[in-house]
Amino acid sequence: MDSTNNGPGNAIADVSATSDVDRIEAPVTWKAYFMCAFAAFGGIYFGYDSGYINGVKGMAYFIHQQTGKAYPGPDATDDEKADFALESWRDSLITSILSAGTFFGAVIAGDLADFIGRRLTIIAGCSVFMVGVILQTASAGLGLMVAGRLIAGFGVGFVSAIIILYMSECAPRKIRGAIVSGYQFAITIGLLLASCVDYATQDRMDTGSYRIPVAVQMLWALILGGGIAFLPESPRYFVKRGKLDQAGAVLSRLRGQPVTSDYVQHELAEIVANHEYELQVVPQGSYFSSWANCFNGSLFRQSSNLRRTILGTSMQMMQQWTGVNFIFYFGTTFFTQLGTISNPFLISLITTLVNVCSTPISFWTIERFGRRPLLIWGALGMLICEFVVAIMGTARPDSDSIVKAMISFICIYIFFFASTWGPGAWVVIGEIFPLPIRSRGVALSTASNWLWNCIITVITPYLVGPDKGDLKAKVFFLWGALCTACFVYAYLLVPETKGLSLEQVDKMMEETTPRNSSRWVPHTTFAAELGLTEKGTLAPEIVEDVERKGSVV
Repeated sequence: MDSTNNGPGNAIADVSATSDVDRIEAPVTWKAYFMCAFAAFGGIYFGYDSGYINGVKGMAYFIHQQTGKAYPGPDATDDEKADFALESWRDSLITSILSAGTFFGAVIAGDLADFIGRRLTIIAGCSVFMVGVILQTASAGLGLMVAGRLIAGFGVGFVSAIIILYMSECAPRKIRGAIVSGYQFAITIGLLLASCVDYATQDRMDTGSYRIPVAVQMLWALILGGGIAFLPESPRYFVKRGKLDQAGAVLSRLRGQPVTSDYVQHELAEIVANHEYELQVVPQGSYFSSWANCFNGSLFRQSSNLRRTILGTSMQMMQQWTGVNFIFYFGTTFFTQLGTISNPFLISLITTLVNVCSTPISFWTIERFGRRPLLIWGALGMLICEFVVAIMGTARPDSDSIVKAMISFICIYIFFFASTWGPGAWVVIGEIFPLPIRSRGVALSTASNWLWNCIITVITPYLVGPDKGDLKAKVFFLWGALCTACFVYAYLLVPETKGLSLEQVDKMMEETTPRNSSRWVPHTTFAAELGLTEKGTLAPEIVEDVERKGSVV
């Protein structure tokens, strides 16, 4: 790769390219694997923050502090014990306000990731999050707790959107699915850690009961923000900004090959050629037109930006529709309402443990069987379990044996989610967007996840609260019906992206349909299509055009 001085920075003169679809990426090294895998640590940060509130809302001291209700005595009736809980509106507000913040944080992160880079956006998210944690830790009433969760939500939104983008752009194609699945595994670890800390502090009758679980979050943000500072920036970010010399240096570091290696050269050439192709299809314009590009094209054309944006946002909507966060956000309250469980905190801990142990299965299955089969069969398994729970809980709500069977099926349902839709939805949204709109597409998809997360956390207390809908197990009829929609959606609309580079995914979505996508194989490269010189390098006008346009965000 030759560089010539061109103004203030170095411009790439020649980039070696290839028409061989098997030589556009270097072999996977352990160094590349671990560098990409560390970013998945962001899932612990996200999972813990989502999970700790489930236990805190069931703690006697927290309920007393927030509501002023007297502690039920040893002779309290069942009705008096049931009444000692957060009101539905307060429960809804405390839980959902985080999701409201993450929605806006994810949207803002789509811009920041293109302006300042993927790494700095993640670090900024960690900083904002820590401010929110400090406010929550200092709170002694509703106002400061809600404000802290809202601000922390912005930080979680930054990280949850851009971590997926960063890992997808840096990870080698053969293990990209497993790497991004690691993010979901880290989320489950975060949820488990939150359950453990809640379990340890639940009986404290002072502010430490909730302040300790809140304050522990600071550690995760420090580890992620500090660690990500030592990792390289995404090479595709540098290509988008026209800094091809820096993109080549980062690829060299990620792939463990010298910058002059054919592997590094060919991968860089393919990224550059694909970016130039996309810029020809949808030219750059103003800031507002760059957002409008996410909705450009026909709804009926598989490869249009509009179709991809709808696919990404609806994928995350469907993940929330599975209803799994009902267990992780409201599980303690729900198990308490069943009336036959002596320690609902322990049952919540068990369901979280099932979640953790099931997710690693996806590391292998998502690369062995692909994204599409996992989402289809996972939705089928979940909907069966949910309808079984709903039917049993409605028919025999007071039976100890039925309640135990319900918990068993809830655990099986969590197994299906954790090994399929949990990681699968995140993997797909990181793969389907072309580079010019990738940061905003992933941001919008993540924002959709948090929007529906917020909607569900707002309405659920009104569905199952004793002072409101009091649906109890009947709520699983709703989740089962929504999982049925997930099953149909996955079959009709989700393409197979296993084993393809991000640029090959782009080509696949142009040339085939979701139901036929698993049979599609790469047959050429973007570099070959746009122009190779006799020397086997990418046409210099392509390189120059990408470098020139890179000055425009």
